[in-house]
Amino acid sequence: MDLAYIPSPSRGVLYLGPIPLRAYAFCIIIGVVVAVWLGSRRWVARGGGKHTVGDIAVWAVPFGLVGGRLYHVITDNQLYFGEGKHPIDALKIWQGGLGIWGAVALGAVGAWIGARRRGVPLPAWADAVAPGLALAQAIGRWGNWFNQELYGKPTTLPWGLEIDKTLPNGEVVTGTYHPTFLYESLWCVLVAVLVIWADKRFTLGHGRAFALYVALYTPGRFWTEWLRIDEAHRFFGLRLNDWTAIALFIGAVVYLVISARLRPGREDPDEIDPAATLERAEAAAREAGAEPVADAAPGKGKGEGGPKDGDGTAEDAADSEDSADDKGVKSAKDSEKSS
Repeated sequence: MDLAYIPSPSRGVLYLGPIPLRAYAFCIIIGVVVAVWLGSRRWVARGGGKHTVGDIAVWAVPFGLVGGRLYHVITDNQLYFGEGKHPIDALKIWQGGLGIWGAVALGAVGAWIGARRRGVPLPAWADAVAPGLALAQAIGRWGNWFNQELYGKPTTLPWGLEIDKTLPNGEVVTGTYHPTFLYESLWCVLVAVLVIWADKRFTLGHGRAFALYVALYTPGRFWTEWLRIDEAHRFFGLRLNDWTAIALFIGAVVYLVISARLRPGREDPDEIDPAATLERAEAAAREAGAEPVADAAPGKGKGEGGPKDGDGTAEDAADSEDSADDKGVKSAKDSEKSS
């Protein structure tokens, strides 16, 4: 074995008693944690609440996992259905097989539900989590390394990936191949850095940071798909994922151009997270020694948080003056009667 080559793990699962600890699952979990952490920091910096990204992610992540698996099973159905295949294997997500396109698409549906429940505009939330998504992909790709899957063409380059595995059909695969998992992982880190830089430099808003993430990611994905040798559907000489990358790249660029013309700048901080805006207003009111915003809401009467008699407000002063005037008029009338 040439020490310059990248070795593959002998196994991708450890057992804690009867409980399997799968490296592929850990990579996904760590990626999600990093994405939520970075997204929360960026969201708070934009004026949002510190728990908003996590609350919406509770909806987005499960939807994304289901979407990613569905995309993989649909586009690679020959692996699970047909003569000699076992459809139940389609449920074994721990063996690998998550399509990023399906994960983003259905994950966006979950995020939309969560955003509506929080009263948050989805494009602003997507801008905040975009670099975190790229980092989550970078981490998740290492799950392919543990599973010895989705590698590229044979190579003699010093950073070639050594593969030694037995396929389900009994075929043994050995050799040195392009580590496409590593290529895509490094590319995703670069995408995250570029999105963060561009977001600060050009004050991206209204979904443009997310569109930039898509536009930057797709060329790298196109290249790694071109290198891969695993079985895939092809149309006009290109893999299905290559065509998907092309379509998404064009769509992202078009959105960037049109959005910049129609809605330049970034959302107002007070518009992106109503709950956080209210919290800030109440905190400012408490610091100033005034009534909390919720208590001082217009239209509330006594016992409902509205102004109370004798609390020293302008309305109390006005009521006192009116009372004094009424008493003066009554005294004058009594004097006329007695005379």
